[in-house]
Amino acid sequence: MQLFNELLPLLIYTAASVLIIGGLLLAAWWLGAKTTSRNKEIPYESGVIPSGAARRPLSVPFYLIAIYFIVFDVETAFIFTWAAEWQQLGLPGLLHITFFIGALLLGLAWLWIKGGLEWGPSARRNADSLQTLRKSSE
Repeated sequence: MQLFNELLPLLIYTAASVLIIGGLLLAAWWLGAKTTSRNKEIPYESGVIPSGAARRPLSVPFYLIAIYFIVFDVETAFIFTWAAEWQQLGLPGLLHITFFIGALLLGLAWLWIKGGLEWGPSARRNADSLQTLRKSSE
């Protein structure tokens, strides 16, 4: 009997929520427009008439830059945590975070050298592709 007394407020709240949601859905169905037209079924784009396909593929560099951002952004959580507790960690903590930041900088340098941060056209890539075209035409 005590369990029922403890669950009674939850049951009342659940019943009231279901009744309110059901009532609102029923009112929306009853009061809503019953007619459809071609204009009503067109997606609304803030007053701009939609043109073209809705799913345009994004370039691969966009996704790579996003992944790099996430990786380096998550690492800042470790650095902020270290900064909050740097007095308790002492010299060993300083050595660890120095090694950690050094590894991050090496990773960033490697990424930069490999051209992973280049989004748009660059002179080096254009020159490389031009040389490749010349060699293939010979």
